[in-house]
Amino acid sequence: MIPPTPAQLGYRMPAEWEPHRGTWLSWPHKEATWPGKFEPVPGIFARMARHLAEREEVHINVAGPTQEQDARRRLAAARVDQRRVFFHHHPTNDAWCRDHGPIFVHRDVKEQREQAVVDWGYNAWGGKYPPFDLDDVIPSRIAAEQGLPVFHPGIVLEGGSIDVNGRGTLLTTESCLLNPNRNPHLGREEIESYLRSYLGVSTVLWLGDGIAGDDTDGHVDDLTRFVDPTTVVTVVEDDPADENYEPLQENLERLRGMTDQDGRPLRVVPLPMPRPLYHEGQRLPASYANFYIANGLVLLPRYDPVLDEQAAATLQGLFPDREVIGIDASDLVWGLGALHCVTQQWPAR
Repeated sequence: MIPPTPAQLGYRMPAEWEPHRGTWLSWPHKEATWPGKFEPVPGIFARMARHLAEREEVHINVAGPTQEQDARRRLAAARVDQRRVFFHHHPTNDAWCRDHGPIFVHRDVKEQREQAVVDWGYNAWGGKYPPFDLDDVIPSRIAAEQGLPVFHPGIVLEGGSIDVNGRGTLLTTESCLLNPNRNPHLGREEIESYLRSYLGVSTVLWLGDGIAGDDTDGHVDDLTRFVDPTTVVTVVEDDPADENYEPLQENLERLRGMTDQDGRPLRVVPLPMPRPLYHEGQRLPASYANFYIANGLVLLPRYDPVLDEQAAATLQGLFPDREVIGIDASDLVWGLGALHCVTQQWPAR
């Protein structure tokens, strides 16, 4: 007998702006992810934790007591209120909790909210960065620790490759989810079926390619994000000579023709791209779309003084009841990810 899927049981993935219990992080420790630039990275995590802990719980995966002690020292130096910080001895291979962390779904039963975890397979973006065995089991470890049911779809999918409006619509990209380095045996319709069955969505919207320098093969959280049930922001490059210009224009045109689960056209708000960033000749995937939405807060990666303010003003207008706080992500993005890539929301029950 085939067990029922989360959707059949009434579960859905909530939108990121819905109330949180907290935020999950995996403490950075792999120096090879930021060669020559690792030293500032834990401090960036600590600054994020300071702002988050003012508004919600912060849950941090660490390898054990030694790493916890180091993280606590960094948090203290950043003046983090550690009464709302909780450490979990779950060793990881790397720090990208958006992609290896638990994706929470919930349902309402008899006026009570029940949660579960969906544990997708994880292969470090197509096997690019082995080993990844520790990261692959993080969702199930957290589910067991928290006493939550866990669902195993049996296919590879990273959290940064999807974005939902919490009402039934999901955004993703062809360049990532259809890449043969994830699930070569599955086509578009089969992948859509998994998304509907395990995340409770009804409509899947497909963008094309990602931005230059993105080693994830085009995660949507560097491109386009829901900011309310009917509105998306999408990054746009103004320089026709830039290699991001054409793919981002194509995504913009696709969005303008898309509708949500109820057939309503999306409201599309352009978001600027920062100036190109390079390190040792490598283009970095710097994008203002890689922001993180928390309780009363939006954390925005900062890269460029002039364009930072333009991006912040755009998001502040879209989130009038949340404070938009910029955090310098110039060193963090040398690891090829930014603020959204290292966070995973834990919805409130």
